[in-house]
Amino acid sequence: MNTEIDTRLAELEVKLAFQDELLDALNATVARQQKEMELLQQQMRLLYQQLRSNQPDDGAGLRDEIPPHY
Repeated sequence: MNTEIDTRLAELEVKLAFQDELLDALNATVARQQKEMELLQQQMRLLYQQLRSNQPDDGAGLRDEIPPHY
């Protein structure tokens, strides 16, 4: 009977070790993805600022401009 308990305990320890390893891997993945998301958000803000700085401020769009041949 003691052998059965020892076997079950050893199996549980092995499962726990694999779960710890998996948890560490998932944590590293989440941390990497968070850094990537922060970088992408920063790039989007920069692109948005560049877009806003290149647009005319008078409110007229390209549709409202008179073509040069008129």
